[in-house]
Amino acid sequence: MILKFEFIKKHISLSILLLNLIGFAQFNKIKNDQFWSSIDEKPIYSQGGGIFKFPNPNTGEETYYWYGVHYKEAELYRNNPDETYERNNFVSVTCYSSKDLVNWNFENNVLERKEIEQNGRTGWLGRMGVAYVPEKKQYALFIQHNNSVLIALSHSPTGQFKKHNRLDMTEMIGTPNTGDQTIFTDYDTGKSYLVYSYGRGRNKIYISEIGVKNGKVDLLDCNQIYKGKGREGNCMFKYNNKYYVFASNLYGWDSSYAYYLVSDNIKGPYLPHNEMLITPGCMDDFAHITQTGFFINIKGNKKETVMYCGDRWAEFAGNGLGYNQWTPLSFEGETPIFNSLNSWHLNETTGEWQVAEDNNYVKNPSFEADRRAIPSPVKPIQEHITGWVTKVYQGNVILVGDSDSPQLNYFNSQEDRKYVIGEKSLNIEDKIPFKRKIYQIIESTPYVNLPNALFNLKAKIKHKGNFNTLNIYAESAGIKKELAVNSSSENWTEIVLKNIPVKNGKIEIGFYADGEANASCQIDDVTLIKSE
Repeated sequence: MILKFEFIKKHISLSILLLNLIGFAQFNKIKNDQFWSSIDEKPIYSQGGGIFKFPNPNTGEETYYWYGVHYKEAELYRNNPDETYERNNFVSVTCYSSKDLVNWNFENNVLERKEIEQNGRTGWLGRMGVAYVPEKKQYALFIQHNNSVLIALSHSPTGQFKKHNRLDMTEMIGTPNTGDQTIFTDYDTGKSYLVYSYGRGRNKIYISEIGVKNGKVDLLDCNQIYKGKGREGNCMFKYNNKYYVFASNLYGWDSSYAYYLVSDNIKGPYLPHNEMLITPGCMDDFAHITQTGFFINIKGNKKETVMYCGDRWAEFAGNGLGYNQWTPLSFEGETPIFNSLNSWHLNETTGEWQVAEDNNYVKNPSFEADRRAIPSPVKPIQEHITGWVTKVYQGNVILVGDSDSPQLNYFNSQEDRKYVIGEKSLNIEDKIPFKRKIYQIIESTPYVNLPNALFNLKAKIKHKGNFNTLNIYAESAGIKKELAVNSSSENWTEIVLKNIPVKNGKIEIGFYADGEANASCQIDDVTLIKSE
């Protein structure tokens, strides 16, 4: 009997282990700050779009379909990110499919350039989404085209979409075009909506239900939900029976805070009235160096997770690698919390997520969040690098509008960008002798734990002139480790501070410089990752 019991216990344990392994295997990694590829290792080109769940036309199984725009410059930048491009040339609207939101198959170029050029020039095409229209039993693709909204239809979510209708928005909102838009589908009601802003100045946000009018797919109404400061990158989601509308600042292709409004009803009123709130957690790196793009709800069998999908227009802004940056949101009551993660795991089946072992915990690690020279007298007015603190012990103070104030960021040359990421890096210099510390405090949050473990701190650095001291350092729980940068090198060199013990979920990292007049140092691509 004992042997039989041990046999049963052993097999139960093996079964539990097998189930745990199966459950763990469902966690798939989402790695930001890099270019993404499909399952067959082809480049993914998908910007300014959205993810929607539709029945697979062959199997009937609910499938995630990701639509976005492929621009020619996305190819050029991916192949050689040393150069930032000024123009955007439309190639097609792409469609990818997935069961787990991580592994994607290319389906089709669902809207081709030739389809647009039949009746005129291509011009600007972007900011699009797809909705199923039951009255037509077809899928409708809404996309900005020059100064209007183009609607194209297909009988399949992966088929060729053909031009169907064109909307001049003048009678509805006063401008012929929308000032950024996405599609939101309320899965509880099955209704789809266009979320968009006013075409000039973007100081108003609207929500319109999508339906059929006079035999054509059209917008059935127009509900203005916001009037205030200009906003773009309009998108929305529903969570815990509340509707959230998000948008970004008017910073062109550059990154921005993620702003939001919330309502109990899709048509409003949205609160706070005509004043969007900044999402907590997005401020230290401008929403992981992105502009608001779209959201997807992962309704697992254990929890529901809302995933923020930000657009990084790197080819037009030069602000890093990768075009798509996805991070999970958390919630405190009805307040969304932005979790800025470089690497994380998602379990689409359960809806759970967890931080990956190779996550870089540094915020704004490549110093790309700021769109102008810092200190900046124009929007946003600021005296410090986003996510970093500068403490001056000796030398000129950092002050907006002061001609003697040192510039805190350096604009990388095309040659620099062969070795470091993006247009900008940290700049440490002064016209007079100086002592300065630039640092960042990283600590656990209720949603992202900084584990008690050994970490490696890395950075790329180049410098010239005379420094009495130039150190990289890390300090946690009263224990400080530092590494001196001894030899002067005008070429980029990687420095590594190894096996830093992190305790109590908090660490300060940074750089200390004691330099003579006109000495200068540039630092880029900082990482704090767990030791292997």
